[in-house]
Amino acid sequence: MAGARFDRQTLADDLLSAGGGDRVAFQRIYHATSAKLFGICMRITRDTAAAEDVLQDVYVIVWRNAAKFDPARASPITWLAMIARNRAIDWKRAHDRHTDRFGMMMPPFVIDDSAPVDHALASEQMEQAAIACLDRLSADQRIAIQDAFMEGLTYVMLAERLKVPLGTIKSRIRRGLLELKKCLPHD
Repeated sequence: MAGARFDRQTLADDLLSAGGGDRVAFQRIYHATSAKLFGICMRITRDTAAAEDVLQDVYVIVWRNAAKFDPARASPITWLAMIARNRAIDWKRAHDRHTDRFGMMMPPFVIDDSAPVDHALASEQMEQAAIACLDRLSADQRIAIQDAFMEGLTYVMLAERLKVPLGTIKSRIRRGLLELKKCLPHD
């Protein structure tokens, strides 16, 4: 049942139940979301063993913090995906020191054939809305946001990759996120 399809309300209800200590609800959360969250971890860490370790940490965090989930603030899959993304970035920053003699990041050696992270949205409808909103951004904003949030690149890494000042990257992402906030549905 791993990777099972889920609906937003069921997942939200299970998170709230898990927050009250319901292990069966937590198990349903795991079965419904583990494949998707593993894909996020894999895309960022680019290492299968690391992605598995990070995913385990993600579910420990989810178990401890499920009671803090607020369905009025975020969809359940968005909340879970952000935990996975942030934990994977933390791992990457602590472990990924693969640089060439000039200090530039070397390309990864693990090929990730998992689904892109931008498909981590809860429903096809939300996915289409997000894609439409991203398409409305300027190319500079879209590229910076996708590289930061989908690949887990830091501001410094983005500035180096795109050959622009650090402040420019920060401004692009901030302005782009504000535009996305205005564009995305708030249900």
